[in-house]
Amino acid sequence: MSAEKPLLRVVRGNPSDAELAALTAVVAAASVAKTPEKPKPRTSWWGDRAASLRRPLHPGEGAWRASGLPQG
Repeated sequence: MSAEKPLLRVVRGNPSDAELAALTAVVAAASVAKTPEKPKPRTSWWGDRAASLRRPLHPGEGAWRASGLPQG
């Protein structure tokens, strides 16, 4: 006989073999499930190379004239 404690213990009720098997499967799956990795925090906006990429231009009619006018 083993002196180890049982993994699961029924405290109340009379579960069937299928119910105990389902509970054991859920507990086993939860014990090996990976925790999601946290994304790396951004260290600096100054070092972000995406800011140096040029965005596409969408000139329209009168765009050059409007670029010299005050915004408001």
